[in-house]
Amino acid sequence: MITDLSEEKIIQSWNKNSAPWVQSVRENRIESRVLVTNQAIVEAVVSVAREQVLDLGCGEGWLSRELIKRKLSVMGVDAVPELIEKARLSGSSRFEVMSYEDIANKKLELTFDTLVCNFSLLGKKSVEDLFQAVPELLNPGGYFIVQTIHPVFGGGTEDYTDGWRKGSWKGFAEGFTDPAPWYFRTLSSWFELFRQSGLEVIEIQEPVNPVTKMAASVIFISRVGAEFTGYEIDQ
Repeated sequence: MITDLSEEKIIQSWNKNSAPWVQSVRENRIESRVLVTNQAIVEAVVSVAREQVLDLGCGEGWLSRELIKRKLSVMGVDAVPELIEKARLSGSSRFEVMSYEDIANKKLELTFDTLVCNFSLLGKKSVEDLFQAVPELLNPGGYFIVQTIHPVFGGGTEDYTDGWRKGSWKGFAEGFTDPAPWYFRTLSSWFELFRQSGLEVIEIQEPVNPVTKMAASVIFISRVGAEFTGYEIDQ
């Protein structure tokens, strides 16, 4: 059953909004991405990636294209067919329509040196199931990198507690409708999600928006059974 706050609603919304999303990304209409978060995730991946990268929730493929420019081999997956179609038309990577449920059910029979999720973890159970699958997708010594909304600075005015939140296209261009809901996690809940999946965060980055002077996102860099080694604020 699709409700306003559900996993199914997320996919429904992105299927509806794939066209304006592609236009917004390719025309650099999302200010925070242009100012800070795009470069932040590229640098984070390049800092640890060796060769084979899996872009989870790749959208129209912009991150995959940027990583290919840096001599990495990249595969992108997304649950939205139209986004994958656009990615295939504009990139030389392999792109496949695949949901997080598919990956959790071991339908992707490959392993990678680095897995990356860039603002693509919106659900609850789908994300938890994906995390459980991550260790088996990583080659020995591989990294799992997540960039997401900063729980402290991006959670809005609601209580600082885990739970579903209504979506919004505020700050986006015209053409978007029916915003996707998302599941909010506190910082400690993110750490617990990594821990329960057999992953340890070895570094945190907090890219700062040069205009607002606030953290625009948080980036977690993790490995299987590793130890935490740093906490970094990107000015």
